[in-house]
Amino acid sequence: MIANMAALGAALCWAAGGLIAIGPVRVLGSIAFNRVRLTIVAAALLVATTLLGGWQTLDTGAALTLALSGLLGIVVGDMALFWSLSRLGPRRNVVIYAANAPLTALLAYALLGEALGPWTVLGVALVTLGVMLAVALRSGSTHSWEAMQGNLLAGVSVCLLAAVGQAAGSIIAKPVMTAGADPIASAAVRVTTAALMFTAIGVLSAVREGVRAGVNGGAAVAGAGGFGGLLVPRGLTPKLMLQIAGNGLLGVGLGMTLLLVGLAHGNAGVVATLSALSPVLILPMMWLLTGQRPSLGAWAGAAVAVAGVALIVNR
Repeated sequence: MIANMAALGAALCWAAGGLIAIGPVRVLGSIAFNRVRLTIVAAALLVATTLLGGWQTLDTGAALTLALSGLLGIVVGDMALFWSLSRLGPRRNVVIYAANAPLTALLAYALLGEALGPWTVLGVALVTLGVMLAVALRSGSTHSWEAMQGNLLAGVSVCLLAAVGQAAGSIIAKPVMTAGADPIASAAVRVTTAALMFTAIGVLSAVREGVRAGVNGGAAVAGAGGFGGLLVPRGLTPKLMLQIAGNGLLGVGLGMTLLLVGLAHGNAGVVATLSALSPVLILPMMWLLTGQRPSLGAWAGAAVAVAGVALIVNR
């Protein structure tokens, strides 16, 4: 039950975080957005782990494993996820990303030997089908958040790459969590690794811009590009900073910690499936924020997903 509740809590955090993120991502771009939010969250998690004494639950091997999990699940997964978010909008993006649930279940069976009973398999299938139907049967949306930007195929492909990264990251982290690693300390290792990697990507980008400016006889502008942009990305405002901090602390800090709690106590495929309920949870949120009521078909998809959850929880 702990694993199920933690996974559902992660889904709620990610649904709310996705709505908060859409504006900052479209202004800053996915790399700058992730660099800023992960730096904020890494600092918070490092302080929390130190105060709570969680470091003693990790040895060098566990830390390196979690770092690799962070590279795949956060760096590859999140960079792709938020790139596609800026193209597809929050509902399309989260629904496609739900493919990480069956992918995680398959990888857990193949690599970890975590088999699922027939009723649980049916529940996983219903949840996945339900979240897909929640959008496939939705009425058209005219809100700016749902506007397509760029090529649809590219957005879908990159979002699927994010799902693969998330699934791989969860499978890699699962044995460490089962062994008793502290969830907050584990999240700190994963997020700090990702923050350092995104900073390195930003440095390389700044160097490339500087070289290009030198070749063209110009100079990079601090604060709008080059190394100054690492600290203050172009377009960052106090309002956007608050949104990024809120998204990071809710979606990454709390959401990831809850996911790791779920992995520590439950089947990886089940945890991934329940945490993929964001498209269902996002329906009433979108209704409240945009004033656009989801269609009857979207609610039907949500009902299918809820039936799947009932099978999983009561198996």
